[in-house]
Amino acid sequence: PDCGKSFSWRSALTRHHLTHTGERPFTCPDCGQCFSQRGNLAVHHRIHTGEKPFACPDCGKRFSDRSTLLKHRFTH
Repeated sequence: PDCGKSFSWRSALTRHHLTHTGERPFTCPDCGQCFSQRGNLAVHHRIHTGEKPFACPDCGKRFSDRSTLLKHRFTH
């Protein structure tokens, strides 16, 4: 399907195309949840590993993804 969006990189077009097809080729080996992007699977996988690589510089609390850390920072 052609929605009219254009991209500078072919890889970005390929990734965007998945929004139209609904294809989710990246599957979590632990729970079977599927993702359209490898990066989203990597972030999700931290739920299973307990990895929290993002630390708040104010209080030291750790988070598994950057966006949650950024939301947390407003609490200080």
